[in-house]
Amino acid sequence: MSPNLAAAAAHVLVVDDETVLAGLVANYLQRAGFRTSTAFDGDMAVERALAERPDVVVLDLGLPGRDGLEVCREIRRHSDCYIIMLTARNEEIDKLIGLSSGADDYMTKPFSARELVARVQVLLRRPRADRVVEELARTIGLLRIEPDGRRVFVDAVEVEVTRTEFDLLNVLSARPRVAFTRRQVVDAVWGEDWVGDEHLVDVHVLHVRRKLARESPAVFVETVRGVGYRMGPCR
Repeated sequence: MSPNLAAAAAHVLVVDDETVLAGLVANYLQRAGFRTSTAFDGDMAVERALAERPDVVVLDLGLPGRDGLEVCREIRRHSDCYIIMLTARNEEIDKLIGLSSGADDYMTKPFSARELVARVQVLLRRPRADRVVEELARTIGLLRIEPDGRRVFVDAVEVEVTRTEFDLLNVLSARPRVAFTRRQVVDAVWGEDWVGDEHLVDVHVLHVRRKLARESPAVFVETVRGVGYRMGPCR
């Protein structure tokens, strides 16, 4: 299936209080073959996300009233759609906060509409949870990963993770003790044609570690200095 045919079945919700910008982004996505809708504040965004069940939400962080973080968390309570957070400043704290709320990716304003379309296309090419290939559960110390059900457990307690966080753990656990570079993780999780800052991996690893640490002090994801990451010895 060509990218345009694949995009034709996908729905992107664009959320930005700058109505002109939201319209321009939606038009650009439509030209790439996507179905689109728009929302201009937080309440409208949540309402449309729950009613329309989009495949991807392009979400501005700086919404008035109910901001992008609240919207992202609310959407995450009901949907595992992909979320791309738009931040107004190129500051690390914006990226950390945005991704901690459940976003899969981020872009800094001003951004290239062409790059945004490319990011959306890459996300939609990631494997879906309904694949038919059976994968056995993996147990590494107290950590248990169930690829088929996309579930994560620590010491028999289920840990709630985002789609991207699960994909990250799934990649690392498939080859335990193998050190992955950031680029290898990006290729495996986001796709080889993904463009952007590879340190996005660091942010997602940080959030995965924090979630797992709530149930056990064991080290599940190790940093390999000068290389990247690997599944740890779980000490």
